[in-house]
Amino acid sequence: MDIQTTKQIRIADYLHSLGYSPVKQQGINLWYKSPLREETEASFKVNTERNQWYDFALGKGGGIIELAQELYCSTCISYILQKIEEQTPHIRPVSFSFGKQSFSEPSFQQLEIVPLSSPALLSYLQERGINTELAKRECREAHFTNNGRRYFAIAFPNVSGGYEIRNRYFKGCIAPKEISHIRQSGKARETCYVFEGFMDYLSFLTLRQESCPNYPELDGQDYIVLNSVSNVSKALYPLGSYERIHCFFDNDRAGMEALRQIRMEYGRDLYIRDASQTYSECKDLNEYLQKQAERKGQIQSVKETHTQPPKKKNGFRL
Repeated sequence: MDIQTTKQIRIADYLHSLGYSPVKQQGINLWYKSPLREETEASFKVNTERNQWYDFALGKGGGIIELAQELYCSTCISYILQKIEEQTPHIRPVSFSFGKQSFSEPSFQQLEIVPLSSPALLSYLQERGINTELAKRECREAHFTNNGRRYFAIAFPNVSGGYEIRNRYFKGCIAPKEISHIRQSGKARETCYVFEGFMDYLSFLTLRQESCPNYPELDGQDYIVLNSVSNVSKALYPLGSYERIHCFFDNDRAGMEALRQIRMEYGRDLYIRDASQTYSECKDLNEYLQKQAERKGQIQSVKETHTQPPKKKNGFRL
């Protein structure tokens, strides 16, 4: 995707795909609580006619590229275009382009949250290497209508009653956008594992279950899922109650920046581990899981080949 194509994406649509909804509308201006920082009053404006944003508290503004630079803490244009392109397939389909809807029209109508059971969604999770029984325990299934058409997706709950949603074709958020904090019952845990997205969280659970099927100790620590690296500031306060923090972030600039922010806040007081070194040759933990599954499949295929009886041809063994 080139710069000109990227600039044609509506900022309001892009923010919506990230889980941010406007608080109010004044003519051609939409007002948001800033996605770049914590605030109680909406001071982040998007001019829908000019497709420009401005954050009054920061004194910064611009187009979609400048917004992504702030969100992903990078000035590298090629990297920024890549990050936006990763999101655009989930914005551009007509059924998920919200720009022509009225501000008052709900984005997700006739919403139902039910147990995760769709064969299509479970098949998608299996393709990503995820243990579906673990996914059923951690996730739900969202059914909703948009533009008169019915959709369904995996739904991962956050602490404010919203959901991260994903299926094979798109990902997004049912607002409000927030972190997910999974606390274990009983005695308070001293350690917290932190992930960027719920696919990486499910990947960790799957890897631990496979490596230690009898004693996986999945409840030996609490978990926080950021649901976006732009939410790292929201995780800083709850992380303060732990003695050890293990960060399973993506191996990219945004992941490094999220780790840096946590270390700046607690580096002198807490043990903070960069767990991404375990999968340093992969983009993220889910890619690592998929590669592990591929290797196991190849090994199993070789074993089966050597254990099968030799085939015969014209009475001779090959």
